[in-house]
Amino acid sequence: MNRTSKLAIVSLCSIAAFIVSCSQVAVTGRRQFNLVPESTINSMSAQAYGEFLSANPVSGNAQQTDMVRRIGHRIQAAVEKYCSENGIADRLAGYQWEFNLVEDPSVNAWAMPGGKVVVYTGMLPVAQTETGLAVVMGHEIAHAVARHGAERMTQGLIVEMGGMALSEALTKYPTQTQELFVQSFNLGTQYGVLLPYSRVQEEEADHMGLIFMAMAGYDPREAVSFWQRMAAQGEGQQRPPEFLSTHPAEATRIENLKKLMPTAMGYYEPTTSR
Repeated sequence: MNRTSKLAIVSLCSIAAFIVSCSQVAVTGRRQFNLVPESTINSMSAQAYGEFLSANPVSGNAQQTDMVRRIGHRIQAAVEKYCSENGIADRLAGYQWEFNLVEDPSVNAWAMPGGKVVVYTGMLPVAQTETGLAVVMGHEIAHAVARHGAERMTQGLIVEMGGMALSEALTKYPTQTQELFVQSFNLGTQYGVLLPYSRVQEEEADHMGLIFMAMAGYDPREAVSFWQRMAAQGEGQQRPPEFLSTHPAEATRIENLKKLMPTAMGYYEPTTSR
C-alpha cells in the first residue's frame, strides 16, 4: 500500500471518528467533537476536586456557605429539569453534585464535570447578592454541562498526543495527561497555565447559564449588572481578576447578554423564597 493510500485511509478513519464522536450541546444545539469518555472524566474530576479541597480551606461562614449551596442545588434542579424535558437526561449520568465555598481572596469560581463546583470568597463582594452569585454559578455549571472542558481536552489529545485515546494517554503519559486535564478545566493558577475558553464556548455558557438561572427562579437580567461590575474590577489593573483572564471583553459579553435576555425571560419564574 502506497503512502497516498495510507493517508486516505487515515483521513477516512478520522472523519468516521469525528462523526461518531460528535454530540450536540444542550440549549444551543452546536455540534461538538469529544473523544473523552464521560465516566473517566467524572472520575478524574472527583479525585482532583477532593485534592483541591484538601489543600484549600473551606469557608467557616455558615451563612455564606449555605447561600452557595442553596444556589447550587436550585440550579442543579433546573439543569436536571431542562435535560429531562428535552430527552437528554443521560448527559448527567454519573453526576454527584457538590458545592463548596473556599477561603480565597481571588475573584474566581469554577465547575468541573460531574457537578463539582467551587466558589471563592473573593467573588462574593463582586456578586453582591444571591442573584448575582447565581449568574456566576449558572455560567460555570453551564461550562460543565456543555462539556467544554472535555472538548478542549480532546483538542489537546489530538494536538499534543497525536489523537491518542485518553485511557492510553493516562497509561503512557500520566503526568502530561493530568496536566492537560487541569489546564483544560481551569482549576486555578496553582495547577498550571489557564486555558481560555473559546468565544463560542463562552457565548454558550452565557446562553445556557441565563436559562438555568432563570429556571431556578433567579432574575437573568442581573447578569448585565454583574458583568458590568466585573468589568469595573478589571479597570486600571495590570492583571485582571483571575475570573476575567479566561473570558472575552465584557462590553461584547454584555451586548450579547442583552440580545439573549428575551429568550431567558421566557424561562423566568420568580420565587419569593430568597
